[in-house]
Amino acid sequence: MSRRIVTRILGGIALLGIVGAGVFLSLPSNRYVREALIHLYPEIDQYPIFENRLVKAGDPRPWELAEGYNQGSIPEEYLPRFEELGTVAFLVVRDGKLLFEQYWEDYGPESLSNSFSMAKSIVALAVGCAIDDGFIQGVDQKVSDFFPTFKGYGGKPLTIRHLLTMSAGMDFDEAYSSPFSATTELYYGDDLKGIALGMKEVETPGVRFVYQSGVTQLIALIVEKATGERLSDYVSRRIWTPIHAEENALWSLDRADGTEKAYCCFNTNARDFARLGQLLLNGGTWDGRTIVSPAYIAEATTPDTCLVDERGDRNRAYGFQFWQLTYKGMEVDYMRGILGQYVFAIPAKNAVVVRLGHKRDARYTEGQHYPADIDLWLGAAMALLPDNEPDEQRINLIENE
Repeated sequence: MSRRIVTRILGGIALLGIVGAGVFLSLPSNRYVREALIHLYPEIDQYPIFENRLVKAGDPRPWELAEGYNQGSIPEEYLPRFEELGTVAFLVVRDGKLLFEQYWEDYGPESLSNSFSMAKSIVALAVGCAIDDGFIQGVDQKVSDFFPTFKGYGGKPLTIRHLLTMSAGMDFDEAYSSPFSATTELYYGDDLKGIALGMKEVETPGVRFVYQSGVTQLIALIVEKATGERLSDYVSRRIWTPIHAEENALWSLDRADGTEKAYCCFNTNARDFARLGQLLLNGGTWDGRTIVSPAYIAEATTPDTCLVDERGDRNRAYGFQFWQLTYKGMEVDYMRGILGQYVFAIPAKNAVVVRLGHKRDARYTEGQHYPADIDLWLGAAMALLPDNEPDEQRINLIENE
């Protein structure tokens, strides 16, 4: 939440009067507004203000270090933008080995940071696991098989595919400019199930791409109902432990012993975030073991071009809760969260790049569907990887920032 929004809230409260504002904020239904006022806007280190559930790392193993580990450095011309955008971690894995890592402020290899919407990709991986395990029939299974109130709209049943591709046609308003929005209530509220199950179908599904965090929350509830396990436990057993995460993660909850904020708020470190990118590069396998079906991974990272966005443009950037872009002719699958949280999987370089930090660029790359700071992180990574691009191209990138 921005400072401008907070100023508006405070101004509104002043108009209500001190007594009236106190009554308003004391109402149980307005608890999330009170929390928003106390904590202002989301930050990457806010997990202590929430209840959390462990995502256990049951078989931890460290990354193997690449030959030449940390012998390179981020080129000097990149560093001002790195610092301006509040970078706290930057990490590169090449050929399954840790090649480079750097940290800022008081962050280090074990420091937890919020995934924000990168958690959506983890939920999508959990769906793939649940399909492999036979708990879910497939992505075209009807949502009403799990929650009968979702009967479909316009004569078309709502399916898990529609949820995964953000084409569910729900009434959820992904608004970041209002303290009273459903998005703010998801983050600071204490009834995630009520919000997700209270959404209404208002459009024919499978037509429009509309990014909605409440939809991911509904996917997570389906995973829990299908598997009979809490989301954190299932992800620990099927993903986090098999990929040998080094540290337990924390998934923030809406209240004590409550529901995971599945659309966001998976807290771990840069090294373990990188494992999720490596899982994509591996096509869903780890150490020769299939964690998620390769066919599911391929579909999850392929944008559904049948969908159109709110401007009428074809969707060329979003699959099953994963993003995709083209950088200098290379296809890149990636996870993305507000304030500039990224995990990039770059098959052409057999590399994974992680960037965590406090800010991202408000601009978008011309002709692309991604924030402009992504060019910065990928440009720096290319400079650190073997066979990097000519220096003049790298310098031109910095000059255009």
